[in-house]
Amino acid sequence: MQVPAFALAVPQAAVTTRVLRTSLLETMHEDYVRTARAKGLTWRQALWRHALRNAMVPVLTIIGLQLPFLLAGGIIIENVFSLPGVGRLIFQAITQRDLIVVQNVIVVLVFAVVTVTLLIDIAYSIVDPRVRRNA
Repeated sequence: MQVPAFALAVPQAAVTTRVLRTSLLETMHEDYVRTARAKGLTWRQALWRHALRNAMVPVLTIIGLQLPFLLAGGIIIENVFSLPGVGRLIFQAITQRDLIVVQNVIVVLVFAVVTVTLLIDIAYSIVDPRVRRNA
């Protein structure tokens, strides 16, 4: 495993895992999960069929909020490990005061964040049918 990818991914994965665990623990104590267990489903079947979809809503929110942190962290990681990429490009453009490059890279990064936010909103409606009904 490459150290830069590990350094960028582990903190974000830890946050996502913690939120998923907390959300699943809350969801597993809901009435509909207890009803499914009473109908004969095993704990694992109730988890996969009923609890996971409802527990994914906060996880999707966290994933959407982590993208800007991943992009900013990528700039730091690329400079620390001397890797070529968008982060290094923007860092060099800032030090050389090349405002056109800085402006264009920021526009592309903002477009990426807005696109991911739209995809997360679409994923909400796939995961939680209540969102579809209220829209």
